[in-house]
Amino acid sequence: MKRAVILLMFLLAAPFLFAQQALVIKAPGKIPADDRRLKVFLGGTIDMGTAENWQQKVGEQLAGQEVILLNPRRDDWNRDWKPVADEPNFREQVEWELNALEASDYIIMYLIPGSQSPISLLELGLHARTGKLMVICPDGFWRKGNVDIVSEKYHINTYNNLDEVIDEIRKKAETER
Repeated sequence: MKRAVILLMFLLAAPFLFAQQALVIKAPGKIPADDRRLKVFLGGTIDMGTAENWQQKVGEQLAGQEVILLNPRRDDWNRDWKPVADEPNFREQVEWELNALEASDYIIMYLIPGSQSPISLLELGLHARTGKLMVICPDGFWRKGNVDIVSEKYHINTYNNLDEVIDEIRKKAETER
């Protein structure tokens, strides 16, 4: 009887004991193709590493969730890399981002006021029709009007702040996998 109770307790607790936790993969890390966790690309303002590290906040807030966070913000970014196709490190970064965007289930696009974020705007355009985008574009972003109109036209989910998106990802991680 005691063994049966212990076994039953183990079986009830097993999903919680063996649940996978959040995994943060920074560029140019390998993106697992066969992992069933929700994949979320952390797109948006980086400004060559000078912008607020909002990606870190997302990672900390979702640490206990079954998600893979694809973070383009590199620890080893070198400002001397030329943004040209024949620069191997630059090419590796851009190709990683393109692959991560395609592999993702959702794309957070956080456009911070005071930034221009041209690559993020390019990525927004590339993925406007995918249904993956979750856009945060506060007042003060230099092209907020463009972002709002594109979001409206393509039915892109928009949010007032990063915390709202984090809450939404939590809900999706619990229900979609």
